[in-house]
Amino acid sequence: MTRSPLAPAALPTLPDIAGVTRRVARARYKAWDRCDLTYVTLNEGTAVAGVLTQSKCPSPEVEWCRRALVLGKARALVVNAGNSNAFTGDRGRAAVEAIAARTAAHLGCAPSDVFVASTGVIGVPLPIHKAEAGLDAAFAAEPCSWEAAAETIMTTDTFAKVATTSAIVGGRQVELVGIVKGSGMIAPDMATMLGFVFTDAAVSPAFLQRALSAANTKTFSCITVDSDTSTSDTVLAFATGAAGNAELADEDDDGADAFVAALAELCMQLAHLVVRDGEGAQKLIAITVEGAESDRSAHVVAMSIANSPLVKTAVAGEDANWGRVVMAVGKAGEPAERDKLSIRFGTTQVAEHGLAVVGYDEAPVAAHLKGREVEIGVDLGLGDGRATVWTCDLTHGYISINADYRS
Repeated sequence: MTRSPLAPAALPTLPDIAGVTRRVARARYKAWDRCDLTYVTLNEGTAVAGVLTQSKCPSPEVEWCRRALVLGKARALVVNAGNSNAFTGDRGRAAVEAIAARTAAHLGCAPSDVFVASTGVIGVPLPIHKAEAGLDAAFAAEPCSWEAAAETIMTTDTFAKVATTSAIVGGRQVELVGIVKGSGMIAPDMATMLGFVFTDAAVSPAFLQRALSAANTKTFSCITVDSDTSTSDTVLAFATGAAGNAELADEDDDGADAFVAALAELCMQLAHLVVRDGEGAQKLIAITVEGAESDRSAHVVAMSIANSPLVKTAVAGEDANWGRVVMAVGKAGEPAERDKLSIRFGTTQVAEHGLAVVGYDEAPVAAHLKGREVEIGVDLGLGDGRATVWTCDLTHGYISINADYRS
């Protein structure tokens, strides 16, 4: 597929994370000639945290990770691309158990120390023989780059998505690197995609979980491409402790605030990359709602706008149809008063206090909509609640990709 026009011009320079080794292999889950199995080993003592899809039809991999996360430790990650293994009953569960068992036997650890994620077509059991052959090839493979690992977890993505940040914790510099995949079926009840964060910081599992959950709320849970929440999606964070800092266990510990900020920034970078690669996307749209009765209410209204096909197609057509924003605010089911509502596109106010701005000139709005990045602002005029979410436009490309997805 053609590389998204919203893709970054170049990948950032990514540091190695001590205690993390990446390998990839061909399991051949689909009829393609590319690596589709990612295998990451982690030092003993690695802490793990995660946020998982809230879909009521989760994959066996999500259920496996949910149980394993309670233990707070990890030795390996296995990611399969091309087959989500969701809605596959006992055969799907057997495949996850086989992957964890084979990896655990290779490493000499417990199966619960192995985390598994899969992405791709729903309803087709993951072939155990292909998974095991792929794992054996990965065990024997040479270590690979972050970019190769990011490319291997892709499905309909058009570019590898990676990011990095760092922080000073207890006088030591700690590094964070993340990889993510996601392009369609993006509408988070947590983080609708696969994302993996690695750091050499020493962090307790409980603190890492709090930090990741907080970061998720403002990042992955604030993006949408098509309003569809996936069965399979998972974000996991792994902390090897190899940086040698005193373990972070409490928000008052030295460097805790810096680590939390670095993790949040990393998640924000990754979340924006997903939207920039939305299926068929030509424009990145930032939607800010303020003046709501609460932050939660502002978020609901912002997501109503972001998920509106009429708003998204108007942006795709570079049509300054702000009436569609009014519609999306009104249908959100949150407190709103027509005669207090104000709307802007970019820096241009188009409606204020329930009416079109007197002398409104559409020319600057039309010019703003011709750009690759579009801003929509809404003020409800009711309180101090505020939220920003990100989405993309809806084009013929989205239809083409998804009409032919299984073929």
